[in-house]
Amino acid sequence: MSALMLPSSRVSTEWLAEHLTHPQLVVLDASWFMPGSERNGYLEWQQKRIPHAQYFDFDKKIADPDASLPHMLPTAAHFADEVGQLGVSNDSVIVVYDSQGMFSAPRVWWMFRAMGHQHVAVLDGGFPAWRAAGYAVDTQRPEAVTPTQYKATLDHAWVIDGDTLHQHLNDPDNQIFDARPAERFYGLQPEPREGVRSGHMHYANSLPFSQLLHNGYFLPDDQLKQRFDALSEPEQQLIFSCGSGVTACILALAADLSGRKKLTVYDGSWTEWGSEYKYPVE
Repeated sequence: MSALMLPSSRVSTEWLAEHLTHPQLVVLDASWFMPGSERNGYLEWQQKRIPHAQYFDFDKKIADPDASLPHMLPTAAHFADEVGQLGVSNDSVIVVYDSQGMFSAPRVWWMFRAMGHQHVAVLDGGFPAWRAAGYAVDTQRPEAVTPTQYKATLDHAWVIDGDTLHQHLNDPDNQIFDARPAERFYGLQPEPREGVRSGHMHYANSLPFSQLLHNGYFLPDDQLKQRFDALSEPEQQLIFSCGSGVTACILALAADLSGRKKLTVYDGSWTEWGSEYKYPVE
């Protein structure tokens, strides 16, 4: 069988259905919900999933266990150990989805890219699109997988910390995008996490992630390109932030689809920035 090639960083339900049995393919369910939600991604995956999908828990298991901030990127060794338990190898072609259409899956796409894995894409429309198209849904007990040896190497270009961002806040070679709703960006709505200030970083642009989506699907690539071209120069380093580093990855994936290459996620995002009084807030 020939090697499996992804068409881009997003795939359609038709593409996934056509290649679902390819030996290189690994499907990952990355469903996650905001704190306070009554939904549980892991429990829902146990009940129903795309056939052969494994659950990728970036909130508890595949996260830095020592971080005070939520679901921070783990070390490369921690990532490799956990990903190997899911049956992922360095030759795997990965498709990630979530049960909201397009919400938390881009976080896992970004994590793999940050760990040096190139062959990863997100399912456009997610699990709702898969079900709406009438494709098979597995409701049996999740199947066990054979662990693999996985090697990860952190690519520092994909992630930035608060102190480094603070030092380069007004660098004209950078452009910061904030994925939170505009009401939170402008401080008109309180932050959901206690002790986090309202407002935004100096020099940041508001680009709510919802503006890049329609019914759980990304806008066409040319429309995504127009959004980024209107707010930044083609050669700028784009830095993405949000509440806790999840929806910032929607912006990063959209920028990738639009053809941008210099992409960085501020992992601590506003949870860190708004809590640390050494960082200025506008």
